[in-house]
Amino acid sequence: MLLEHIRGPEDLKALPVDQLDELAAEVRQFLIEKLSVTGGHLASNLGVVELTLALHYVFDSPKDKLIFDVGHQAYVHKMITGRMHRFDTLRQYKGLCGFVKRAESEHDVWEAGHSSTSLSGAMGMAIARDLKGESHQVVAIIGDGALTGGMALEALNHIGHEKKDLIVILNDNEMSIAPNVGALHNYLGRIRSDRHYLKAKEELQQLLNRIPAIGGKLAKTAERVKDSLKYMVVPGMWFEELGYTYLGPVDGHDIRKLLEALQQARSVGGPVLVHVLTVKGKGYEPAEADSHKWHGITPYKIESGQVLKAVGPPTYTDVFGEALVELAERDPRIVAVTPAMPGGSGLLKFAKRFPDRMFDVGIAEQHAATMCAALALEGMKPVFAVYSTFLQRAYDQVVHDICRHNANVIFAIDRAGLVGPDGETHQGVFDIAFLRHIPNMVLMMPKDENELRRMLRTAVDYDGGPIAVRYPRAAGVGASLDPDPQPIPIGEWETVREGDSAVVLACGPMVGLAMEAAEQLKRDGLQLRVVNARFLKPLDEAMLLALAGEGLPVIVLEEGAVHGGLGGAVLEFCALRGIDHMRIRLIGVPDRFIEHGSIKEQRAEIGLTVERIVSEVKQLRARPGRRASVIRS
Repeated sequence: MLLEHIRGPEDLKALPVDQLDELAAEVRQFLIEKLSVTGGHLASNLGVVELTLALHYVFDSPKDKLIFDVGHQAYVHKMITGRMHRFDTLRQYKGLCGFVKRAESEHDVWEAGHSSTSLSGAMGMAIARDLKGESHQVVAIIGDGALTGGMALEALNHIGHEKKDLIVILNDNEMSIAPNVGALHNYLGRIRSDRHYLKAKEELQQLLNRIPAIGGKLAKTAERVKDSLKYMVVPGMWFEELGYTYLGPVDGHDIRKLLEALQQARSVGGPVLVHVLTVKGKGYEPAEADSHKWHGITPYKIESGQVLKAVGPPTYTDVFGEALVELAERDPRIVAVTPAMPGGSGLLKFAKRFPDRMFDVGIAEQHAATMCAALALEGMKPVFAVYSTFLQRAYDQVVHDICRHNANVIFAIDRAGLVGPDGETHQGVFDIAFLRHIPNMVLMMPKDENELRRMLRTAVDYDGGPIAVRYPRAAGVGASLDPDPQPIPIGEWETVREGDSAVVLACGPMVGLAMEAAEQLKRDGLQLRVVNARFLKPLDEAMLLALAGEGLPVIVLEEGAVHGGLGGAVLEFCALRGIDHMRIRLIGVPDRFIEHGSIKEQRAEIGLTVERIVSEVKQLRARPGRRASVIRS
């Protein structure tokens, strides 16, 4: 076994080239076996085995900077840089991160859980290198799907303009998470099998040089001819026009060709783009056959590829997808928009039923948001299905193009709250804070899957401007589903348990947690009132005023950032109304990034637990007083 002797890049470099194919096979087997237990991003990593080995064989990490876009395709990089022994803990609490993480290794120079950032990061590092008088290589590895992201194109343009020594590896596997879309993807498809540009350029130059005496004089005239020939027969002209030397396409599973291309790239000055063709899921038949399903996978049986999933209620994502189809059957204005996440956002059934009303715009959240604004202004009902963490990328468009126009855009915000193994780059804990203060926005969160259906009906019926429903990455609670879900009055909260000892204002999954705490407190003779604060904006002001009149202590419980969240909204309401006698405590996500682990472990770490609620209620009961006692988590 070659793999067991790899403790760092220097061990890889000590191998002869003719043993690298054997090592690649061992790496694939290792990944297939380990991820069958832990789950993780399998298909993308199987596709970059040879490419990652070649990168570490040619370049000298960490002196040379290898910058992985997104970072979930860096498992092989982690193996080569001394973390192979930790793969049993992949994506587990306090274990190996599923993304590149600077705190883990000096070889991890750039962290990213969102796509399209690597080129900007590489440009910054190249500029810093030159200003400091250093001489190392900077290499960005970016997928063809990520290249459709707006900031990637901005960075491509800037890099080409500045002419810095920088290498871009375009990992072209025709897939991001979902099949890629757009003109750039189609352009790459046309050049995958074309002739090698560098060879054509060299042949033309050699021909000119062979002409005695007048070769130099012909050079200027020949430039026009050469340019014409390049446009006719040479791939990569778009990149050449941006200022890059284009190399490729290169077979991304041929070690020798990869080594040759990378050696050539490091010897060329200025920006170089190496176009590498790979197969997502390479070497494992189930992953090759369905790389979308195997992009991020739960534990599975290696022999059959059967995914091991717990039996239980449908996920909120599935309930959303079913409900949207039902609503769209009755309302032809409804269209669905998603940034490269049709499967993850539960829209595959909608796409099949309404192909003309389904728009996957690729990794382009900003474009998606503004397009939704225009659709709404033209009388349509666009549903922007997006993960909470990815909505952050479209913030300006939400403010400027949607809310400012008061456009009737429906936001279906998936993965709201803690997300578990994907960790700190994907936690959906900031959207309450960055949405609720924008004028015209309505923001909701359901306590169960039936209330999600009702909220979607509410959103479709609402013509007062933008409206968002956020829901967790989780299975539902098993609630029965109304066949004809009815809308909910905007801003109306719901008391789900009566009590006169204290009040918990909870939203989403926290309602269930509060109900558990109420049962425990009941054994101690305390009756906890639980309110489903399902509207995060607008608040139920009538209920808040009634609570102020009762004088009961209040706990605001949310799986979102405590700064700027629902609790902050309640405190603002009290301050603006001059209510200074309510005893209020906030329990939420503290002011730090929460690392990977199970959602249960993450909640325990930050105090979103039954025990914490019980303790806070008892403390509040023990310290009565007129003025507000506000403690932030």
